[in-house]
Amino acid sequence: MKITITGRNCTPRDSFKERAEKRLSKIGRFFGDECEAKITATVEKTSQAVEITVLNNGMVFRAIERCENMNEALDKCVDTLIRQIRKNKTRLEKKMKASSFEAFADEEEISEETDFDLVRRKSVFLKPQTVEEAILEMNLSGHQFWLFKNEDGEINVVYKRNDSGYGLLTPEA
Repeated sequence: MKITITGRNCTPRDSFKERAEKRLSKIGRFFGDECEAKITATVEKTSQAVEITVLNNGMVFRAIERCENMNEALDKCVDTLIRQIRKNKTRLEKKMKASSFEAFADEEEISEETDFDLVRRKSVFLKPQTVEEAILEMNLSGHQFWLFKNEDGEINVVYKRNDSGYGLLTPEA
């Protein structure tokens, strides 16, 4: 597993890096050597946050946790990722065509999500907008995300991030 550790407003210590590698080895035995993990450690005013993104064969797993201690946030992030993997175990097995899920069989059992409860469908008219116009319309409507067509005719999504910023999702060829 390839691990990249980045610090925002801080420089992660070697002890944190060693702990991260040790904790991510649990996820590494699940995916094998071909996966990639990106860890971002952030020091904020009142807390410390750790964000982990695991990329493997086009699948993305992401978790972010905030705690007073960076190591505690790391542990919670890894636990959240393992919970996500277990919850979607059957779908992942089909996609990966691997039986490496037995690595987690001895740990506590989490109920598997077998069916998604789609409670509403909505069709929307997409008009060409700039990113700024889409963010304004999202804020005015009170939504957490907004689907729009950019000036080039591509479908994009803007969304509110937990760190009080905004994100933009664009299609990739």
